[in-house]
Amino acid sequence: MLSRFITFLSILLLFSNPTYALTLKISTLSPDGSTWMQELREGAKQIKEQTQGRVKFKFYPGGIMGDDKAVLRKMRIGQLHGAAFSNGSLNIHFPDVQLYNLVMKFRSLDEVDYVRQQMDSMMIKGLEDNGLVTFGLSEIGFAYLMSQEPIASINDLRARKVWIPEGNHIAAAAVSAFSVTPIPLPLRDVLIALQTGMIDTVAGSPTGALTLQWHTQVKYLTELPLSYIYGVLAIDKHTFSKISPSDQVIVRETLSLVTQKLDKSNRQDNIKAMDAIKNQGIEIIVPLEEASIELASLISPANQRLMKSGKLSADAVQILDQHLSDFRSGTANALHK
Repeated sequence: MLSRFITFLSILLLFSNPTYALTLKISTLSPDGSTWMQELREGAKQIKEQTQGRVKFKFYPGGIMGDDKAVLRKMRIGQLHGAAFSNGSLNIHFPDVQLYNLVMKFRSLDEVDYVRQQMDSMMIKGLEDNGLVTFGLSEIGFAYLMSQEPIASINDLRARKVWIPEGNHIAAAAVSAFSVTPIPLPLRDVLIALQTGMIDTVAGSPTGALTLQWHTQVKYLTELPLSYIYGVLAIDKHTFSKISPSDQVIVRETLSLVTQKLDKSNRQDNIKAMDAIKNQGIEIIVPLEEASIELASLISPANQRLMKSGKLSADAVQILDQHLSDFRSGTANALHK
């Protein structure tokens, strides 16, 4: 009994010791040397210095820890403590994390900016209430269809072999509404699937297409924003709670600044990436207005089904729609004068 008490006392002293160092193991799909990794490493360096080594980070870049599903599993067993995720991967924790992904919900980045000002805090709180500490949202950008054959109409789309991210409810509902049979795959398998002909159409941001080399396997980009995508750096809440309150403030403030910086730089990167895609010889297809209207009319019932199934909160969708209505009517501007 005495030996057990001594062991327990030693562990208690270890965790109450202000010099105790916690190393957070973080996975990301971003390759080492990317802007994302450069900013994360700089933030980790600042945190280590400001906490005098009490909080450190160990990064696993380039997807070496597996896809998002594998990473979430490793977080549950404590092998990893966090990761950089695209938001669709986290719907199992907080379904409304995919609210901004609703297909053809946004018409412009100005609308995105206004809605995010009103609703990002809800996303962050929802994730934390469900066990994930995050530090803000980082724009990935609008997803566009990129394909090996031109897509200018719904019939063109129906003839294609379309990839959707594995486990992404919004994407699955959208392609179902368009009467397209999707091919769900983890992100890491998309390039090979394009190369082998398993799929011939993907949806993603311009930056993502360049980073993941998809642009080498497609010939056309349909210039119609389908869905808005963002990423988050998420850390397991239980692990985060082991950090002292004062050090938590340092981590939150530092990583929030990193996320804000990435959020802004990613938008500029997407503009440059779109130019690069055009310079690579990829043809830009501008669909006719009636095609866009048809797509929008088909997706509306799918969004309703998502709410009825509980995969999205009806209240959250209503709030989003109200903010969009305010912005489009000019009411939002009047309220902020």
